[in-house]
Amino acid sequence: MRLLPVRGDCILVELADLGEALALFDALENHPVAGVREIIPAARTLLISFDPATLPEDRLAEAVAALAGGERKAVFGPLVEIPVRYDGEDLPEVAGILGMSADEVVRLHCESNYVAALTGFAPGFAYLTGGDPRLTVPRRKTPRMQVPAGAVGLAGEFSGVYPKASPGGWQLIGTTPLAMFDVDRMPASLLQPGTRVRFRNMAQHKTYEIKPAAGTSAKPKAEAQSGRGPAAIEIISTGLPVLFQDLGRPGQARQGISISGAADRTSFKAANRLVGNAADAPALEIALGSLRFRVRGHGVMALTGATAPIAITGADGRTISAPHHSAIALDHGDVVSLGAPTTGMRSYLALRGGFDVAPVLGSAAHDTLSQIGPAPLADGDVVTILPARAGSLVSSELPQQKMPGMAETVVLDVVMGPRTDWFTEMAVESFLTQDWSVTPQSSRVGIRLSGEGLARRMHGELPSEATVRGAVQVPASGQPVLFLADHPLTGGYPVIANVAGHHLDLAGQIPAGARIRFNAVSSFAPRIIPGRPA
Repeated sequence: MRLLPVRGDCILVELADLGEALALFDALENHPVAGVREIIPAARTLLISFDPATLPEDRLAEAVAALAGGERKAVFGPLVEIPVRYDGEDLPEVAGILGMSADEVVRLHCESNYVAALTGFAPGFAYLTGGDPRLTVPRRKTPRMQVPAGAVGLAGEFSGVYPKASPGGWQLIGTTPLAMFDVDRMPASLLQPGTRVRFRNMAQHKTYEIKPAAGTSAKPKAEAQSGRGPAAIEIISTGLPVLFQDLGRPGQARQGISISGAADRTSFKAANRLVGNAADAPALEIALGSLRFRVRGHGVMALTGATAPIAITGADGRTISAPHHSAIALDHGDVVSLGAPTTGMRSYLALRGGFDVAPVLGSAAHDTLSQIGPAPLADGDVVTILPARAGSLVSSELPQQKMPGMAETVVLDVVMGPRTDWFTEMAVESFLTQDWSVTPQSSRVGIRLSGEGLARRMHGELPSEATVRGAVQVPASGQPVLFLADHPLTGGYPVIANVAGHHLDLAGQIPAGARIRFNAVSSFAPRIIPGRPA
């Protein structure tokens, strides 16, 4: 067993196989260790998030060593049959890799008795084990930017179904009409750990009725759009999607749901404090400015993060400029216009009292990868502003970090690991010494970087394992992806390093066109933990 570094509050425990990983997960669940925040199991690893102030890493290592080595009792749930159209665009290539016909691939896939071992990557995405070993194929060298909902894929020893349209690197062999994840269903994930799965070829079994998959995104509740209440804003126009955000959904890993939330948490909390809200009250995240809204009633707003200019046109037609990172009084009929920021990527708009928006799975955060949460604002939407809390005070504070510009090189501190040893020494040196260009394909899921590709020392398939916000994952193409707030819960490409905690918010503000230089604040130092005696 190895303990691999992730960050100061996370470690990755590497075990021999899936069985050992799930057995240790069960042991930790049944014998909780004080200070452990969350555990995310994967193919042969556990990602353990902990509070270093109450649980030093050495003590956590001792607890893990004491509980490792047990056996897991097999748990088998109900049988779910998944109808599939075997029309995947990778099916011919998969057949070629395996040296068999496409029909043989389909036959072996349908004859396999799968079991959902764990959930990860995205809500409702189950890693299915038990397939015919002849169907073991590598992931794609470069992940697709968009995989359609219902796509059925293969990766390594696993099979799986994409619950929603998302990026992904699995080999696609078909599609299913079934909804794998629906927040209005209990449980939301169709496949739970232990569920037995059989795939059925729809070309041979035509009795399945094709129904559209249920949506997983919810509009703000009706009263939040009606304009009733003491105050509201009416959206006149938006540019890029304007999203409700808060501090996310911690503790939802069992459903395959990552935390999400504001990409720059420092700026998000500052916006709320400036208007007297609780630090976690829902606010709007605005990428690259371009928002106009009309005020109904009276209010107080603050804009933080990316330095977008603020223009306020009153009912009398006069326009004034308003300060950034300050509390601003608004009158009935004011039209607020936000322009493109001069520095930074994402601005945060808070209104005193907070937005009256319905949470989804306990949070108002819109997760763009999972497509969970209140829908992005659209022209004509009206959102009610709640009354301010009794005794709430408007604060005054200065920005805590400088926003990066498009022409700048931003230095991000990183903790090397957990998979630094998958790369050659020259690749590690290149990772830390070159300036990486931020491409326009970047999003809340991650920043796609362009530069001199990183060569691997190990060329095998990495079994899927949990990732964190700030992970720098390197696909087979050698071009890194820096994960942001909406990153997948698990991934199958090696993570060469993780952005240090104090630079996570800065990473969420880096615009396309900027460059990134990584600075290692630690060397790669895995720890070997002896197995428990028999």
